[in-house]
Amino acid sequence: QVQLVESGGGLVQPGGSLRLSCAASGSILSANSMGWYRQAPGKQREMVAGITSGGSTIYGDSVKGRFTISGDNNKHTVFLQMNSLKPEDTAVYYCTFVRITTLSGDISEAWGQGTLVTVSS
Repeated sequence: QVQLVESGGGLVQPGGSLRLSCAASGSILSANSMGWYRQAPGKQREMVAGITSGGSTIYGDSVKGRFTISGDNNKHTVFLQMNSLKPEDTAVYYCTFVRITTLSGDISEAWGQGTLVTVSS
């Protein structure tokens, strides 16, 4: 089994910054890619950013130039640096690991429980 735990959410003023962290535990050996999604109240979950084991990154259009994803596949952690935050960034942020190799076999994906980010003055 693999468990993902996010941290770093909270309340921040518009224009501020937050850094989210996600750590995997369990019998994980590696993941093909890691990423962040978010879901705002009344809206569908959307992709925020992703990073492959090779270091390639992808970002949702609404966060390009403001958010930066980084990760350490050896330490099974992924981070999301969020700058110039806007009220519309308010959402629950979820991390995900995809195509995970574990000691007992492969897992297609795993999700964290989410961390709330609120951008408000």
